[in-house]
Amino acid sequence: LFIANTHDTILCFSNRGRVFWLKVYEIPVASRGAKGRPLVNLLRLEGDERITSLLPVGSFDAERFVFMATSDGTVKKTPLDAFSRPRGNGLIAIDLGEDDHLVGTAITDGSSDVLLFSSGGKAVRFKESGVRAMGRTAHGVRGMRLPPGQRVVSLIVPDESASQVLTLSANGYGKRTATRDFPLHSRGGQGVIAMQTTERNGELVAATQIATTGELMLMSSNGTLVRTRASEISVLGRNTQGVRLIRLDDGERLIGVEPVEPEPEESEDNGADVANGQ
Repeated sequence: LFIANTHDTILCFSNRGRVFWLKVYEIPVASRGAKGRPLVNLLRLEGDERITSLLPVGSFDAERFVFMATSDGTVKKTPLDAFSRPRGNGLIAIDLGEDDHLVGTAITDGSSDVLLFSSGGKAVRFKESGVRAMGRTAHGVRGMRLPPGQRVVSLIVPDESASQVLTLSANGYGKRTATRDFPLHSRGGQGVIAMQTTERNGELVAATQIATTGELMLMSSNGTLVRTRASEISVLGRNTQGVRLIRLDDGERLIGVEPVEPEPEESEDNGADVANGQ
């Protein structure tokens, strides 16, 4: 879930490490409850290939980069202008290992901080400058070291305007934590505790940066959407479990979260106009 302008280009990254191009206006407009159109009808995907990350781009600035993170802890950055020439059949964006897939992409300026979160509830923060720029077909370098059975679930490039990080667990629990509570280290470490992954919580499934004035859309494995205000979620330290944000049915899991713009409230004048039939 993201916000984009009609003429923006969406870079669509697949589980095979390829990138495809799609204009926003090429996506059918539909109601909230509509099923939408399968991406396989819009992009030339092969076999069991599927899109795992989407990145809206307004312009392909040579001074900016596409930063990528994969589930096995690999990171890579490539100049944005390397993706400026669309190909109908797609192009290689990153060389992925077996059973590895992209979990996040972001536009960076070359000097940003990077935060990676693992399913084990850990987070590592490092300077983007510690990752050299590479071509599209390169494999990348180690961003986070993971114990067996764990994977990277989220990539965040901290923004000054969003001073908090929201972490969510599979069983519907979450919390807000100040971004400054995540210390800066060198890339390649296991990181620090971001959220307790207890039996009550389940594993960490997502993390995103938020502003206290914003709203959030929580998504479950059964397709349930719950919209809530960020300010209503408790602010807690890193080494805590969080509070319940959504009630889930048996077998249902929380799978993701996205910040959304607050809906504007109607003014009293507008309400009076409506009441008067105007």
